[in-house]
Formats: sequence, structure tokens, C-alpha cells
Amino acid sequence: MYTQQGPQAYARISLESRLAGATPHQLIAMLFEGARSAIARAAIYFEQGDVARRGEMISKAINIVDNGLRAALDHRKGPAIAADLERLYDYISRLLMQANLHNSPDKLQQADKLIGDIAEVWQAIAPHYQAGQP
Repeated sequence: MYTQQGPQAYARISLESRLAGATPHQLIAMLFEGARSAIARAAIYFEQGDVARRGEMISKAINIVDNGLRAALDHRKGPAIAADLERLYDYISRLLMQANLHNSPDKLQQADKLIGDIAEVWQAIAPHYQAGQP
């Protein structure tokens, strides 16, 4: 029992520490990371034929996209980019739902690629990059 709880407790404390010290920019990066992690796990469950766990991971990814990334958009500061990202996040959520409903790993990969592309751009505009720091 201890062996299962120990690593989980360590992971939870590690995540809580990262969250506590994170900037708003880093929090968004963590949301991208979480969505991609859930999608990667869903892909594994696709291969294993574990429909229930696949559904859980896809639901987790959708939740991160809809209630994390999408909710963080600031339509007042950048209405045009926020509207574009809103549509893109909606499309990603629909891809994820279709991947699960139609048993389509290809749609799962498409969603992961889109999130990865956005995450890469997000990382490139990180404040420390703008200041010329590595």
C-alpha cells in the first residue's frame, strides 16, 4: 500500500510546488503539458484496447482545453487572437470527442499536433525569451 501512495504523494507535492511558484505564463504552459500528457496516455489506451481509460484521458484533455486554456483567454486585451484561439480550442475539443466516439487514433494525433504547435509558440513568447535569457 505504501509503495503505491508514496510516488503519488510525491507527484502531488511536486505539482503543488510547481503551481505555487509558477508565473501566469508558466501556468498556461503547464496546461498544455497536461493536455498533451492526457492525450499521450489516451493513445496508449487506444493501443491496449482499454476503452474506459481511453475515455477518461480524452475527457481529461477536453477538460484542460475547455476549462483551462479556453477559460484563460483574455478577450479584452487581445480580442482578435483570443477569438482565433477560441475557435481553435473548440476545434481541438471536437477532434478529441470524435477520436473517442469514432475510435479514431488519427484524430487524437491531430489534436495533439495542434496543441503541441500552440505550446511551442507559447514557449517561444515566454517572458524570459523576450528579455534575452536562455
